[in-house]
Amino acid sequence: MAVTMETTRTDRGLIALILGFALVVTAILGTLWLFREQRDAQQWVTHTLQLQEQLSTVRARLQDAETGQRGYLVTRDPVYLQPYFDGRRRLDGDLVTLSSLVADNPVQARAAVQLAQCARARIDRLTIGLELARTDQFDRASEAVRVGIGKRLMDRCRALIDAMKARESRLLTERVAALASWSNWLTAWLLVSAGAVFALAWFATRDARRRARAALDAGNALLAANQQLTEEAATRAEAEAKVRQMQKLESIGQLTGGVAHDFNNMLAIVIGSLDMARRRLASDPERARHNLDNAMEGAERAAQLTQRLLAFSRQQPLAPKAVDANKLVGGMSELLRRTIGENIRVETVLAGGLWSAFIDGPQLENAVLNLCVNARDAMPDGGRLTIETACTHLDDCYAAAHNEVTPGQYVMVSVTDTGTGMPPEVIERAFDPFYTTKGVGKGTGLGLSQVYGFVKQSGGHVKIYSEPGVGTTVKLYIPRHFGDADTSATGEGDPVDLPRARGEEVILVVEDEERVRHMSVDTLRELGYVVVQAADANQALTVLTIQPRIDLLFTDIVMPDMNGRVLSDRAREQRPELKILYTTGYTRNAIVHNGMLDHDVAFIAKPFTVQQLAMKVREVLDAA
Repeated sequence: MAVTMETTRTDRGLIALILGFALVVTAILGTLWLFREQRDAQQWVTHTLQLQEQLSTVRARLQDAETGQRGYLVTRDPVYLQPYFDGRRRLDGDLVTLSSLVADNPVQARAAVQLAQCARARIDRLTIGLELARTDQFDRASEAVRVGIGKRLMDRCRALIDAMKARESRLLTERVAALASWSNWLTAWLLVSAGAVFALAWFATRDARRRARAALDAGNALLAANQQLTEEAATRAEAEAKVRQMQKLESIGQLTGGVAHDFNNMLAIVIGSLDMARRRLASDPERARHNLDNAMEGAERAAQLTQRLLAFSRQQPLAPKAVDANKLVGGMSELLRRTIGENIRVETVLAGGLWSAFIDGPQLENAVLNLCVNARDAMPDGGRLTIETACTHLDDCYAAAHNEVTPGQYVMVSVTDTGTGMPPEVIERAFDPFYTTKGVGKGTGLGLSQVYGFVKQSGGHVKIYSEPGVGTTVKLYIPRHFGDADTSATGEGDPVDLPRARGEEVILVVEDEERVRHMSVDTLRELGYVVVQAADANQALTVLTIQPRIDLLFTDIVMPDMNGRVLSDRAREQRPELKILYTTGYTRNAIVHNGMLDHDVAFIAKPFTVQQLAMKVREVLDAA
């Protein structure tokens, strides 16, 4: 029974509120309508006043023109012509304004046309008399005035203006009365609306108090439920955080485990081979040399692993320039033949008119080679490998569907095989470091991750298309370069003799790691250079001060107190023509910005071989 009474009270209150709001809406709409009518009436009153003022202005222009002309005829003083010229110049604009003001009234519009004709005729008459006077025909000018044509025209203009003003005065009286009437209606309606609002407010307040009491009870129940929900959400968030942390640890564990596994294998080769070489050096030099070759191979593999990790993390220093991808692919034929084998047919489809690509040429060659090796491994029984180039455009739609893609023009280089293919779940993880579907000892799982990191760091895009049993296509989208491609070779070549010093060339080696410094010094001296050395940047600056000749500064970048870039800047303040060669195992912002080497930088990455150092030093010294 109590529930039924409460429901009935609620229904009545709801109906009353709806009626009250309807009344308020009606009051508001009525007020807006009355206000608009009052505003329109006010505008008409203002319009009438503006029209009367404009009529007075036209009359004043005519009178000014007439006064100026007569004053000149009487005094023959040109000063009196100024009112004539002002009135004549402004009259046409005033008549146009008058015509626009009376456009709503046909009677006044016809009168305005007659007034304009009369006023222009009067001005023309004044102009005739004035022209006669200005040519010293004052007698004829006075005669033209005495004829009385101008006076009749002026009287006609005044009569038309007076008639128009009289009509506007009658309209003004009517419009003021309408404005007063609408104002009275608006005042009365506002009073009625205010009463309705007060009544609604009283009822709404009483109903709100009743509802507030009911809401308070419901709020207490909701608060208890919300508290329970908050506790459950906190528990869930904590569990999700633990899961995310476990996933991060799993990823880090996979990465570090892969690095540790591969590095330990390589270090085992290096350490074991060097140990055996030391033992056999005196008794069996030939086998010792074989052990040294094994150690060198293991060290080079370790260096390649480091470069692949830097490429995957997009931290390797790149030196991009304009590259002809067709020439690069065509120049890899011999290398691919040696790498791929005889049971795989290699085809190239090179686009005509291919754009220049803006990328690090040797690194692109390395990426293509990585893809070809993967394709070879996917075709154990032989097959066909196709390398293709093309000009392409990635539009806004494609960029919206693929993260980190910038719309624009790209040079596409693709590698397609007819191998085993990959299912979707493998494609999703294909770029993960140390992820591989090959057997133990048949791959590091860094090939595709290196390609991905390198292309992304270069501002490009990588896409894999694959179908099990059909084959795989990996497409590299490289930013287009607007200009001519570099025609120089991308590889270093294999010179028979190492480039050596020419004359008494002096090199200053700056390296804070003592053993690395001694290795670099010994190597350069072996190549015939005169070498001085410094353990830090401050010592190097001292050497530059006292040493009369330095042809090349060969400096590490990462050093305490002062890095290699700052050292080179200060060294060139002393010797502007000094040539600089940088080296480091890793750098982020001294000579590398946005992943790219600065344009004026010569750089060799650690570790390097004697051949690499010899060629790079000679290249820098011989540069213009």
